[in-house]
Amino acid sequence: MLSVDRLRVLHTIATHGSLSAAAEALHVTNSAVSQQLTKLEREVGQPLVERNGRGVRLTDAAELLVEHTAKILSLVHRAEADLEAHRDDVTGHLRLSATPTAVRGLLPHALTALRDAHPGLQVELHEEEPHESLPSMARGDADLAMVIDWVGSPLVLPAGMSRAPLMEDVGDIALPADHPLAHRELLQPEEILDLPWISWSRGSICDDWLHGMIRARGGEPRVIHNVEEHQTKLALIAAGIGAAVMPRLGRGPLPDGVRVVPVQPALVRQVYVFWRTDASRRPAIRAAVRALRDAAGAYGD
Repeated sequence: MLSVDRLRVLHTIATHGSLSAAAEALHVTNSAVSQQLTKLEREVGQPLVERNGRGVRLTDAAELLVEHTAKILSLVHRAEADLEAHRDDVTGHLRLSATPTAVRGLLPHALTALRDAHPGLQVELHEEEPHESLPSMARGDADLAMVIDWVGSPLVLPAGMSRAPLMEDVGDIALPADHPLAHRELLQPEEILDLPWISWSRGSICDDWLHGMIRARGGEPRVIHNVEEHQTKLALIAAGIGAAVMPRLGRGPLPDGVRVVPVQPALVRQVYVFWRTDASRRPAIRAAVRALRDAAGAYGD
């Protein structure tokens, strides 16, 4: 009989492309991965990997086995969810991935509510951008992910996922206080196209959206800095260096020297949470989604 644990190792190797990367993802040693793979090859009576440069290539037999393994692991997840649902206890370990703005804006409320209502549930939080959360969920490294996508630029979720909307988040234009546009009540999109932008990390979903938004209106983005940290971006704007789209979720107090002006029509992004469909019956998943919805509903009150 094939071992589910060994099949999981093979599936992780297929996902990550090497034994060392699989070991890191599974939080075990390279030797442990090699041993499990060797035992699985003995069980099936065929080689499963071949050397391919610095990585490995799956054999045809392994490709066939991985295809079945994905279905087997889905059934295992569903069985675990059904057992938890049968107990109806919100306990255990929940791995949550979330974008930084969602962490700041919603999770203090949601995590406190979960802790108070379900002391037997341990939530492990990882702050990740959406482009990191998507593969984390696909690999099974997270149970639940909070992500954002901008209207007109939707994320494509991995197969087999369910989602729940949480809220809409509006982005305003953050400007140095002495900028000619800083004292306007509203801005039109055409008025912001030529601003010197302080954007998000290069190649991130939000950075790609900014470029697309400006080009869709006939402009060409002039990005002078790519900055990951929220407070760093605000500090640069306060010093008179550039402008930025500043979402309201998790914004916090603005430093002296910065003013935000809304755009009409508004720059909107969707905040939502998603999880594996085969885990939908897990009481911990349902409780976490309720807590996140409650936090989103209370945001700004």
